[in-house]
Amino acid sequence: MKRNRNVKIVATLGPASDTYEMIRKLHEAGADVFRLNMSHGSHEEIKARHGMIRQVEKDVGRPIAILADLQGPKLRVGTFAGDSEELVEGASFRLDLDPAEGDASRVCLPHKEIFDALEPGSSLLVNDGKIRLKVTACGSDYADCEVIAGGTISNRKGVNVPDVVLPLAALSEKDLKDLEFVCALGVDWLALSFVQRKEDVEQARELAKGRAAILSKIEKPAAVKAFAEILDASDGIMVARGDLGVELPVQAVPPIQKRLVRTTRSAAKPVIVATQMLESMIESPMPTRAEVSDVSNAIYEGTDAIMLSAESAAGDYPVEAVMTMNAVAEEVESDPTYRDVIEAARRIERSTVADGIVSAAREIAEATDIKAIACFTQTGTTAGLVARERPEVPILALTNHIGTARRLALTWGVTCAVTARLERFKQAVVSGARAARELGLATEDDQIVVTAGVPFNVPGSTNILRVAPCAERLIYASDPE
Repeated sequence: MKRNRNVKIVATLGPASDTYEMIRKLHEAGADVFRLNMSHGSHEEIKARHGMIRQVEKDVGRPIAILADLQGPKLRVGTFAGDSEELVEGASFRLDLDPAEGDASRVCLPHKEIFDALEPGSSLLVNDGKIRLKVTACGSDYADCEVIAGGTISNRKGVNVPDVVLPLAALSEKDLKDLEFVCALGVDWLALSFVQRKEDVEQARELAKGRAAILSKIEKPAAVKAFAEILDASDGIMVARGDLGVELPVQAVPPIQKRLVRTTRSAAKPVIVATQMLESMIESPMPTRAEVSDVSNAIYEGTDAIMLSAESAAGDYPVEAVMTMNAVAEEVESDPTYRDVIEAARRIERSTVADGIVSAAREIAEATDIKAIACFTQTGTTAGLVARERPEVPILALTNHIGTARRLALTWGVTCAVTARLERFKQAVVSGARAARELGLATEDDQIVVTAGVPFNVPGSTNILRVAPCAERLIYASDPE
């Protein structure tokens, strides 16, 4: 099943997509990666969805990535005696540790860590930023606030603290249990919520023990400030525009998105643009023009993947949402302007031999009649380097590790094939040519570029490039050894 696009599509599973038949339809419509949202669903439900994805993968014969999205700490106010209260602009309101039910003057905020970090002048946002409070005085167990933007505050509404780094780990007790569960189950990517610093990523990596790649969700201003360190510690990035748009001025999010996408691409790591991409398709079979433009802009930026959340998990039109994303991607990538934008955004990265090899592979492929770039990879690093170049021809990643093949389903332009363990470069050339033909990327009359590392099966050793015919008899004739 050859995709006619390079950007990948991530679809979240939920009540609307909870059967084998629906998951297969979503994959056939264009979903390359399935997201399991650990905020919703029991371990039994998550296990069942995981099993159905793996069955679809087996039946279609194509590696599929599974991304488990950890919930992260949830900061919420307590309850009110009347279930809700109206806060008026300019009024005073207190948050404290008293578990008694709240009223118009106060409510419990059962998170001592917040009070330890607050300072006068700090902002507190309630209910996705609809209510805005400014701290006027605070202590270890209270914060007196002025209501800057009023509204209805009700039981257990979420609280955001945008302008301080909270002394909270990104992994809650629930997350620790979920992490071990999904790693034992066998997921390919772990998405971390509430990342504020590189240490949050390092903790998750230590607990994952190599069983899943680590993807950091950038959804807090602190993460934007510390992005370079977080990116260095991560295997991938998600631009989580939901909370980011709550904690930052909405007009600040688009330039941040562009900067994060470009920087992550430069690091040869995959990046997902997420949240509200086709939000109206939760209830409508057609998206708005603004949503289509939003999806298109992310693709023009060169993002590796675009993501559906409630649209595919709980919406009325999950298959149509995936089909829409697929259609938009095909249209954008066929636009000559798309290549102009991608070329303009490319940064020259040639600090290592591998950088030079993949850059040369792209230049040769684009200057001659080459049908694909085939790269042999143990960990996926070489395929990531080739994808960073954003070549005009397909990228064929070959590996003898199914886990690597699955993880690469998230990477721009990469088609994966699992091969037997190879010991010699000629075997690699033959295997690459065979896979290119079988996957419909080339015919016997075509040529491909092959990159690999010698000695074989040593991660990070990419040091050789060859232009090879796809006809095996010509490979043997030109290289009999």
